[in-house]
Amino acid sequence: MKGNVIVGQSGGPTAAINSSLAGVYRTAKDRGAEKVYGMLHGIQGLMQERYIDLSEFITNELDAELLKRTPAAFLGSCRYKLPEIHQDKEVYEKIFAILDKLNIEAFIYIGGNDSMDTIKKLSDYAIVTGHPTHFIGCPKTIDNDLALTDHTPGYGSAAKYIGTSVKEIIRDSFCLEYDKGLVSIVEIMGRNAGWLTGAAALAKGEDCAGPDLIYLPELPFDIEAFGHKVKELLSKKPSVVVAISEGIRLSDGRYVCELGQSIDFVDAFGHKQLSGTANYLASYIAGEAGCKTRAIELSSLQRSASHCASRVDILEAYQVGGAAVKAADEGDSGKMVVLKRLSDDPYQSGTEVKDVHKIANDEKLVPREWVNESGTYVTDEFVNYVRPLIQGDVSPVMVDGIPRHLFRPY
Repeated sequence: MKGNVIVGQSGGPTAAINSSLAGVYRTAKDRGAEKVYGMLHGIQGLMQERYIDLSEFITNELDAELLKRTPAAFLGSCRYKLPEIHQDKEVYEKIFAILDKLNIEAFIYIGGNDSMDTIKKLSDYAIVTGHPTHFIGCPKTIDNDLALTDHTPGYGSAAKYIGTSVKEIIRDSFCLEYDKGLVSIVEIMGRNAGWLTGAAALAKGEDCAGPDLIYLPELPFDIEAFGHKVKELLSKKPSVVVAISEGIRLSDGRYVCELGQSIDFVDAFGHKQLSGTANYLASYIAGEAGCKTRAIELSSLQRSASHCASRVDILEAYQVGGAAVKAADEGDSGKMVVLKRLSDDPYQSGTEVKDVHKIANDEKLVPREWVNESGTYVTDEFVNYVRPLIQGDVSPVMVDGIPRHLFRPY
């Protein structure tokens, strides 16, 4: 590489996102980049000229290994929506002036749907102006909803954590007996796509019956039918565990969480903050069945649990980071690296690049045929798709009994 590389992280973090960052850094250095800069808090921070030289933090192989095991975005993240080029050309002029100042040959952005919108707009501006910087997207999202890729780095580790946590919740729920039973409702991330919630089925095995019900946001949610189903289960067993997506909606389009509270916060991309679905349904069931209920919201734990990361996920995250640099160095721009599943047994995957215009602002949903007819559970096809992605462990580097992370002062 004749110029420098700059990399940023955007959107919700994951347990594997920094492994992609490590892959970008190592590959860029191996290909001759003199400097590898990191944007602090994504494109928003870059516009404020906030960036670091990653070589000041990754000084040896131990630092690189610690980075792979560090959850959340080491560089800091953002949810910033670039304006359309015709709406505010000055924003682009400012960004590209900074890229020129730093002699940036390759711009790598690690993120999900909204982040690929950033890559699309920047690469379009570069084409219009004849700018030489190459813009490549590096996939990241626990939601697993990016189009054209078999799956996304970050999803496997989150799925592993969810399957593990739901199994432990099931074990816990049978410890104490209550006169009218216990219903535990586990709220899992997923606005429109149920990939994470479906991963609760991974708890099922020879030593565990798995959750009793699983509800994804792809299908309309019927509260009355839900209540009848739970009461039917309570008549047969003392404990019921239900996995629900935070984004489940009624047939009229309202989020279930909106029934219990108003939603005030909306981000730059128009996404409502979803929270309280489990609380609302737990209160509803308590009123309908008169039983004890628990609302369990996994929240940020499902994306930050690096101690439960999947080895497959960490390795693939590193792989796509390196592939992004390789693609930029070989002249690609306006592309995103995707993962292609080559086989399930043994599991193998590879990388290729796809046009980011076909990915940005699109969503990959769980296929209807991967949900049972009643909409209350996922099928074996879903589980067979997910299971290879959660295999293997990445041992934390333990210091005084607690995992050690690569640290950057804030």
